[in-house]
Amino acid sequence: MGRNHLRSATLNFAMHPRLSILLLSSLFVTHFSHAADWSRFRGPNGSGIAPDDKPVPVEWSATKNLKWQAALPGPGSSSPIVVGDRVFVTCWSGYATDGSASGEIAALKRHLICIDRTSGKILWDRSVPAKQPEDQFGGMFAQNGYASHTPVSDGSKVFAFFSRSGVHAFDLDGKPLWQADVGDWSDRKGWGTASSPILHGDVLIVPAVVEAQALFGFDKNTGKQLWKAPSEGFASTWGTPVIAKGENGDEVVISVPGEVWGFNPATGKLRWYATGLQSDSVCNSVVTDGSTIFTMGERGGGSVAIKAGGKGNVSATHTLWTGANGSRIATPVLWEGRLYWISSSLAVCRDAKTGAEIYNERIESSGGGSTTASGNQGGFGGGGGGRRGGGGDYSSPVVSNGHLYQVTRRGEVIVLKLGPKFELVARNRIDGDTADHSATPAISNGQLFLRSAKTLYCIGE
Repeated sequence: MGRNHLRSATLNFAMHPRLSILLLSSLFVTHFSHAADWSRFRGPNGSGIAPDDKPVPVEWSATKNLKWQAALPGPGSSSPIVVGDRVFVTCWSGYATDGSASGEIAALKRHLICIDRTSGKILWDRSVPAKQPEDQFGGMFAQNGYASHTPVSDGSKVFAFFSRSGVHAFDLDGKPLWQADVGDWSDRKGWGTASSPILHGDVLIVPAVVEAQALFGFDKNTGKQLWKAPSEGFASTWGTPVIAKGENGDEVVISVPGEVWGFNPATGKLRWYATGLQSDSVCNSVVTDGSTIFTMGERGGGSVAIKAGGKGNVSATHTLWTGANGSRIATPVLWEGRLYWISSSLAVCRDAKTGAEIYNERIESSGGGSTTASGNQGGFGGGGGGRRGGGGDYSSPVVSNGHLYQVTRRGEVIVLKLGPKFELVARNRIDGDTADHSATPAISNGQLFLRSAKTLYCIGE
């Protein structure tokens, strides 16, 4: 894979030939959230694992274990987050809300919605007009839409990334605190944008990998830009970073086409890089056990396990194993030393220490069609058009009490019991909702929050 051309060369040390860094100083303080919160994409540090032991039901329907459902003011594919007694999710309105390019694009707005987790009542709705010109709805962009970034919270504030319309901070009552622009580029493939922000102490880390081909660090309290790490190597990246711990401390780690990069979260300075997925795009996120990074791709990209830390090119010293293809869009979960995912109707389990396959089992379709997107029966509004196909399920698996939950794009939730043998436990669906299901569920205190294009559900006993 050829090297990308640099837009600038501002490294103050000879570390990596295709990464350029704008370096500013910053300080950070660790913040501790409520133990049961699911405060970012895929929950605690992007693990996909519930932060408590209270089990989520393994079976539900429109008449069983459904506590409430809430109609959203527009479609979206971002994932919900849970902060105390509140659930947050984003969507859009004003244009292309029925799965086609209907309406005037000038009317497009993005929304951050706050919902009471007990009743499902919408507590507040904050909308932001889209910065124009915006991408036209259609083609592969319609697989993604205008609300794919999952918000993040520190327990007292919530931060929404609205692509070229910027980053917006609110308090938990919906009061606007600050906003910042992070670029207005379009994805060169026409697929849209999806990477979600994360927090490290007082630093809000925004992967504007499409909008500016850069990572940004902001002071979460003031919105001041602390650093920017730009590189053309971020192109064709849709994953969300995680925090890992190397010998030099905490690191922001993200997988890009061809490599995995580790940054200092306080300064944005690149610490190390290693050979990663040999693919022209990275659609999923890395996972970590704290010190080892796992990145997995499809279409010949392979899979790699890398020890975090080091300096410069650590491919030779920190690569633990390389293996066969993994999941394409879904991010695996790491549970008790094994990696699990479901992709293209296959449930896969691998040994995390060696990369060896433990099982690979096909999940037969239930009631016609594939378990993947080819079986989707409707668009954003459930009335046809919009998001069909697209190369597989967009949701990533989550884990509660030893069970894996995987949402297919046509709305079925597959439940597996985790362990060295394949065990299908249940297949659940809420009849009547034929809209697209691309969001990854959130889990908190024995409840699973499931989002279709225009509806949010709370599943619990």
